[in-house]
Amino acid sequence: MSDVKSELEKLYNESIKIVKEGEVVTGKICLIKSKEVLVDIGFKSEGIIPISEFGQQELEIGREVKFLVESVEDDSGAIKLSREKARRIQGWDKIVEFSKTGELTEGKPFKKVKGGFLVDVMGIEGFLPSSLSAFKGVPERDVLHKLFKFKIVKLNNFRRSIILSRREAVQKEKTESKEKIWLNLSVGELASGTVKAITDFGAFVDLGGVDGLLHITDMSWSKISHPSEIVALGDKIEVKILNLDKESGKVSLGLKQRLPDPWQDVQTKYSIGSKIKGKVVNIMAYGVFVELEKGIEGLIHVSEISWTKRVNNPSEMFAIGDMVEVQILNVDKNARRISLSLKQLEQNPWLEAESKYTVGTNVTVRVRGFTEYGAFVELDNNLEGMIHVSDVSWTKRIAHPQDVLKKGQKVEAAILSVDSKNRRISLGLKQLQPSPWPQIAARYPLETVLEGEVVSLTDFGVFVKLEDDLEGLIYSGEIDKDQAGKLKPGDKIKVKVIKVDVEQSKIGLSIVI
Repeated sequence: MSDVKSELEKLYNESIKIVKEGEVVTGKICLIKSKEVLVDIGFKSEGIIPISEFGQQELEIGREVKFLVESVEDDSGAIKLSREKARRIQGWDKIVEFSKTGELTEGKPFKKVKGGFLVDVMGIEGFLPSSLSAFKGVPERDVLHKLFKFKIVKLNNFRRSIILSRREAVQKEKTESKEKIWLNLSVGELASGTVKAITDFGAFVDLGGVDGLLHITDMSWSKISHPSEIVALGDKIEVKILNLDKESGKVSLGLKQRLPDPWQDVQTKYSIGSKIKGKVVNIMAYGVFVELEKGIEGLIHVSEISWTKRVNNPSEMFAIGDMVEVQILNVDKNARRISLSLKQLEQNPWLEAESKYTVGTNVTVRVRGFTEYGAFVELDNNLEGMIHVSDVSWTKRIAHPQDVLKKGQKVEAAILSVDSKNRRISLGLKQLQPSPWPQIAARYPLETVLEGEVVSLTDFGVFVKLEDDLEGLIYSGEIDKDQAGKLKPGDKIKVKVIKVDVEQSKIGLSIVI
C-alpha cells in the first residue's frame, strides 16, 4: 500500500510545473470574480490576480495569458502572479526589438512636462522631447491620451528608459504611405485626390501622399484660359493616371480623359457646307471662337465675318455668350480645327459689283476710315472702296487724306476700277473734273523762267509753289546742296521749267542763279 502511495506522490510531483520567481509563464484563466481572477499555470495552487490588471478583452474563461511570477508561495501559500509586470517585461522586449529594427510603436502621451511629454508605450514610460513631437500648434487636449505612432530614437537598458520621436514617425509614415500609394497607382486607372495648389499651367492634386500634376491642357476638351475655371482649392476630384515616373516622383493626371473625346466622330457630326448655331466663347483680334458643343469649338476668321466690312476689331461686333448661326467651311480632325463663316450665309454682293459699278460712272459714297495712303469709303450696298491720296486732287499735293476729307462725310466720286475677284473698288475725286494738265503744260512751256515760293525741303528736292494749288519740284540734282541748305519755306526764288509730265501730273524745275 505504501508503495502505491509513494508512486502516486511521485506522479503528482512530476505533474507540477517547476516555476521560478521573476519568470514569465503562461496561465489559463479558470475563474473570473468581481475583484479578482484565478489563473492556472500548472502549479500546485492557482494564482490570484486583481481584475484591474486585465484588459477587458482578456477576461475570458480558458484564455491563455502571460504572467510574471513574483513569489512561488506567499503568506497564504498561494503563488503570487502579476499580469501588469508581465506586460511591462513583454513590452520592454518589444521596445528593444523595435529599437533595433526601426519599426514604429504605438503610445499615448499622458502628461505634459517641462521640455516635452511623458508617453505610455506598452506599459513603459517614455519621454517625447518637444523638438521631436511634431505637435507644434496642436492643442494639448488633442494630444494627451490620444494614440500616436512613435519611433524609438534612444534606449537605456539599465534604466529602462526610452526617448521617442513623433516627427520621425510621421516622416516614416509618409514615406511608407507614398510607397503604398505608388504600388497602387497604375497608368490608365482612376484615382481620387484633393486639389492642393493652382498655377497658371495647371493644378497639383494630392493623391493621399503623392502629388500629381493636372495640366491645363488635360482639364477639359474645351479651351480654357485658367485652371481656376475648372477646379478650386480643396476640391475632391477623380482623375485618370496618364503617366508615372517613380524615379522623378512625377505623376501626370487627366480630367478630360474620363470622358470620350468629342472630336472622335467630328467629321460625321459636322459636314462641310452645313449650318449650325453656336455660342461665342472667345474673341481675338484675328477672329471669333464659337462653341458648337461641349469640347468642340470653331473659328470665324475676320475675313469670314463680312463680305463688305473691314473688321479690325471683332469685339465691336460680338460679345461673349452671343448665339450665332454659322456655316461649316472646313473640318480638320487631326489638328482639331473647324473653320466657320458668317458671310457665307449671305449673298456675295461682289458677284454683281462689276455690272453695277461701271468704270467712269459717278456715285455717292460715305467716308468710313483712313490710312496714310487714302480713304476707305462705303458704297450704297455696303461694299467698300478706296480713294487713293493721289486721286484726290489734280494739282494739290495732299499729305494725308484727312486734310481734305472727314469721317462720315458724304462725297461724290468717280469709279476708276472694279476687281470683284480681289474685292477692290478704286474711286477718285479729281476724276469728276477733266484734267487741267494739258492747259498747265501750255501755260508753262519748257525753259520758262518765273518766280516761285519755297514750300518744303526734302531729301529728293525742293517743292516750290507756282500758283494756288500748283507746285513744282526742283530735283536734288538741279540745285547745289549748300544752296538748298540755305533755303527755308516762304523764300522767293527764281526757277526754270525743265519738265512737264501731263500723265504723271508733275512739273520739274531747276533753280536759276
